[in-house]
Amino acid sequence: MIYRLRRRFILICTGSLLAVFLIMMAAIQVTHSIRQNKQLDVLADILSENDGRFPMPSPKGGRRSPEQPDFINAETLFTTRFYLVTVEADGTMQIDTEHVSDVSEEEAAQTAAEVLRKDKERGWCGDYRYKLYEADGMQRIIFISGKMERTASRGFMQSILIVFGACSLAVLGLIIVLSRFAVRPAAESYEKQKQFDTDANHELKTPLTLILTNVDIAESELGPNEWLDDIRTEGERMSKLVNRLVTLSRMDEEQQLGDQAEFDLSAAVSETVDEFAELASMCGKELTADIDPGIRYCGNEAEIRQLAAILLDNAVKYCDPGGSIHAELRQKKRPVLIVMNACQSVDSIRLDRLFDRFYREDTARTAGSGFGIGLSIAQSIAGRHKGSIRAVKTEPGVIGFIVKL
Repeated sequence: MIYRLRRRFILICTGSLLAVFLIMMAAIQVTHSIRQNKQLDVLADILSENDGRFPMPSPKGGRRSPEQPDFINAETLFTTRFYLVTVEADGTMQIDTEHVSDVSEEEAAQTAAEVLRKDKERGWCGDYRYKLYEADGMQRIIFISGKMERTASRGFMQSILIVFGACSLAVLGLIIVLSRFAVRPAAESYEKQKQFDTDANHELKTPLTLILTNVDIAESELGPNEWLDDIRTEGERMSKLVNRLVTLSRMDEEQQLGDQAEFDLSAAVSETVDEFAELASMCGKELTADIDPGIRYCGNEAEIRQLAAILLDNAVKYCDPGGSIHAELRQKKRPVLIVMNACQSVDSIRLDRLFDRFYREDTARTAGSGFGIGLSIAQSIAGRHKGSIRAVKTEPGVIGFIVKL
């Protein structure tokens, strides 16, 4: 349990760190892309307003125009790569590639045709940011190279990825080391609880055995007596509870399965169902089964039989009067055992708490309603076999327990 708690702590911390990283990367990428597009769009606006030419820069040392963005200066004229395509009314294209060297007139014509098909004012065409506008009754397209900006952006993002990846590995190492200290209070509490269960079980067994023995002696001398019968009934009930607590304590202490062997799972479940068929009939309930034959499984046969018995016993106890119980065993990727029973109050049951120790929907805890640890034992058995168990509402008025082994 402590190992699972520690592993979950590490996974949660790692998942949180990864989520924050992905959000940061996405935010940086989107912000940087918007800023880059905006800068190129400003350059495109300046070129479109000046007939495809940059305005003459201010003399060296001259004042910047109030409307001029900070990133535009005297060097912008020489560092900006762009070309202009003018489309006349008859579809003829005039191409100006004076300010770019890696685009031929044929390529410029192809990209212009592609932009005209898109019919969008702004966008990207390869590594070029374009603006489509009208001037003098003709369509014009300004293409501004964003290759350098995109290359710089990719390099920037790669640097962030490397730095954050290295930092994440360091943080992950710290999480793994510090997780020991984080779960230590829970580990100490859990160990104390296990020790208490073990000690209490041993301390209770002796007086219970003595009480039941004395009841037998008293009955042999005094004869049948209703008070002695009550003492025996409650003593035996208490003895069953202690035995179940011993079973839980043993399973907690022995996480690894001891005796494992391949056995006929179909036969084991079928025999367990047959054992409960008569009990269900005596309680006025119908028990049916649908079991795939020949399913083989490697595990502890006694524990698997106990798991099936717990689920069937639980179904017989809590099935609605006159209701039906159905057990299924299917061979899928892993063997799946399902036990369902009629339960009109399934909507009011907290299914996630049914496996808590001593938890019962019968809050009054009336006699004969069970101890509330049978399903905890079933969960421990499933966990020891690397499987899982869960309670579900299979259909209206029906509760089911699904075990994947």
